[in-house]
Amino acid sequence: MNLDICKFCSTRSSAAEQLGSDELDKLNYSCVKVSFSKGDIIFKQNALSSNIIYIREGLVNIHITGPKREQILKIAKGPTYLGIPTTLGDKINHYSATALTETEVCFIDINTFKEFIATNSDFAYEIIVDLCKNELYHFHCCVNQLQKQSPGRIAEALLFFANEIFENDKFILPLNRHEFGDLTGCSRENVSRTLTDFNKEGLIKIDGKKIEIIKVDSLEWISKNG
Repeated sequence: MNLDICKFCSTRSSAAEQLGSDELDKLNYSCVKVSFSKGDIIFKQNALSSNIIYIREGLVNIHITGPKREQILKIAKGPTYLGIPTTLGDKINHYSATALTETEVCFIDINTFKEFIATNSDFAYEIIVDLCKNELYHFHCCVNQLQKQSPGRIAEALLFFANEIFENDKFILPLNRHEFGDLTGCSRENVSRTLTDFNKEGLIKIDGKKIEIIKVDSLEWISKNG
């Protein structure tokens, strides 16, 4: 094992940046890095959890099985933590995570993570900030799902992929039409019809899963008012 893997990690979190040399050594011994291929399950709902998950690189589908069907909660992009609320708040995973691309993950022992929270206030502060941002994100998603029509939700999702995930107006959608509908709370038919309309109106260009946003301002207007 490379003893310096955590000290010189290029994708270290803002919380891990607050750790001292000895703490980074402890993190290194309590952390296992694993590579996942597209479609691999990183962790599964209702399974026992004893690790904090840190996505170093890649895209991950966060999904949960509800009373009637599977529901996509969000798409997460590394570097980011997963599983903090479900691991600290309970002993089982309350949702599943599946790799959408080649993904590198660090599994961090929960006891070491708890120790850092208890003894390093700067580390704990960064974790709290991260949790707060995630909670606010889910509040906004909930409101948008309830109050926006299909075009607004789909426009918002396209802008999310362009701005937050790929940081480019040209990207390959990592979801099929059914999954995209699940993410946006729309039916597969609604997704296909709305994307076709956006394409005809010159807002976007579609070639299979390849999407290019042409009129950002128009799509932003639909996202806000749709």
